[in-house]
Amino acid sequence: MKHLYTTSGVCSKAIEIEIEDGIIQDIAFVGGCHGNLQGISALVKGMPSSDVIARLEGINCRGKGTSCPAQLAAALRQIAEK
Repeated sequence: MKHLYTTSGVCSKAIEIEIEDGIIQDIAFVGGCHGNLQGISALVKGMPSSDVIARLEGINCRGKGTSCPAQLAAALRQIAEK
């Protein structure tokens, strides 16, 4: 199933996420640091969303209180709670 999450407090504007049976199939960030976010997407593809949440939650970028990885964790948590 595909989901669109609107980010907050970071350079990327949104995250498009495809998950099947709790496993991340594909992720695409809209905006942000393209190379870094492509790398994150490639690293988490095929992982259980719960593992990604545990690894990325709480990462802070430049004192913003969040980051693109933390926003991905928030998106995955929101999807899991539905």
